[in-house]
Order: sequence, then structure tokens, then C-alpha cells
Amino acid sequence: MLPVKFARLSIFFPMWNEEQYLQRALNAAQELCTDLISLEMIADYELVIVDDASTDSTPQLADAAAARDKHIKVVHHPANRKLGGSIKSGFAASTGDVILYTDADLPFDMREVQNAMRLMRQYEADIVSAYRFDRTGEGYVRVVYSMFYNFMVRVLFGVRFRDINFAFKLCRKSVFDQVKLESEGSFIDAELIVSAKKRGLSVVQFGVDYFPRTRGISTLSSPSVIIKILREAFQLRKKLNSIKPDFGAPSTK
Repeated sequence: MLPVKFARLSIFFPMWNEEQYLQRALNAAQELCTDLISLEMIADYELVIVDDASTDSTPQLADAAAARDKHIKVVHHPANRKLGGSIKSGFAASTGDVILYTDADLPFDMREVQNAMRLMRQYEADIVSAYRFDRTGEGYVRVVYSMFYNFMVRVLFGVRFRDINFAFKLCRKSVFDQVKLESEGSFIDAELIVSAKKRGLSVVQFGVDYFPRTRGISTLSSPSVIIKILREAFQLRKKLNSIKPDFGAPSTK
């Protein structure tokens, strides 16, 4: 049997009004982590809920789950900070040597995380990021929007990437010794990948089946979100494009 490769896996979920999905997300993550421990891929795990000033019962449900299970902890935002602020809080609160960020609506089969961890080990990657094989289930408008956005990132930053905003990023904790995220909005996924690639860190992609949200409302394609993405992309363009690989920096492997 393979020896333990990672001491602790942290999984965090940014949540805003996710009362319908919270317990299902925790159940799936706990089942995954139990399997990973039995396979000796991890020794321990933690699940982090980032409550982004929810107005439904998400805060109460999250606190109750944490009271029942020592593996669960909750970060509460007193004011809504959007996706970027929630992701920054999640990475900061996570103590594992490897961290998974994803959405509470479980847009992929959680068993794919085992494949991601295998790829991280096999290719000595710093980040493993998934892309969707087919996302037409959420409508062709979102598909066109995503294609345009990925093309924009390539033009502005010279980074060619597939489905850069998909919420499946598995990162070594040590990545954040070098990468300091700034975005408060949904540009943060692209900022993470662009910053890592510019620094010469290893980013591996693989495809997964996609399961669209069936409850609640996604706000990621709203006009205000799109405007904020564009604003942050252009604000950070010069800074991100000035990053050079630091070959003298210690390895993150």
C-alpha cells in the first residue's frame, strides 16, 4: 500500500445563502476524505465553510455542523465580500498542506478529487485545476460567456487555459508563500492561475463531467459580476504581467 502523501487535506466551500446545499456538500466531502484516509492518500482532513454574510439559515446550519464534528470549522464574514473575498478567507483559514476549493452545489463528482491528488503526486504539480467536458446544461449564453472570458485572459495575460473560472482548484498550501491574491470578485480564479503560471509554478489540468446547479440562483453571470471581473482584470493587468519566475525561490513540492 502506498505511504501517506499528504498530512492534511483542507476542503473549503465559499457559501452565500446555501442552506439547500450545505449539508449535502459536507456529506460528500466527508465521504471523500474517509475514502482518502483508507487509501492512505491523506492522514487527516478539515472542512471549512466560508459564510459570506448569508441572509438565510446558512450561518446557523454551519455552526451546528461544526459543533457536531471537529473536522468542520466556519469562517463568518460580517459583511458580504463576494467570491474573491470568500476564496481569500478560505485559503487563509485552511491549514492543510493541500487545499481544495469548490462550490457548495457540488459541480462535479467529488471522487474526481482522488484523481486530482494522484495527478498532483505523479506530475509534482503545484496546482491541479479541472475543466468541464460539457457545460451546455447551464445554457448556451453561459457557454459563450465562458469562451469569451478564457479568450480575454489569454489576450490580456498570455496564459492559455481552459475553463479558468471553474470551481475545482487543488493547490499545495506552499503556493501561497509566493502567490498573494488581491481580487475581491470573480476574477480571483484567473488571478490565481495567471499568478502561478507567471511564477513558473506547475499547473496541471484535467477534464471532469459537470453537474449544473439545480437549486438556488447562480449570480456569476450577472451584469454587476461581469463588470467587476473586467474592472479587476484591467486593474491587475500590469502587475500580473510584470511577474517573473523566481528560480531562486525554494521548491513548493
